[in-house]
Amino acid sequence: MFCPSGLIASITATAIALAKNKTTDEIELLGAVFTQLGSTLDTIAQQRKIEDK
Repeated sequence: MFCPSGLIASITATAIALAKNKTTDEIELLGAVFTQLGSTLDTIAQQRKIEDK
């Protein structure tokens, strides 16, 4: 697993790379997609915790 500062740096570098040569609308769409992805992953993790009890 990454150290916290390394994880933050990796996420920042990835965001910068993904945004390169994209329009503002494209960047906003990517942000929405990754927000939904994160929310869905959190929902899956929470469901697993409930099932493990």
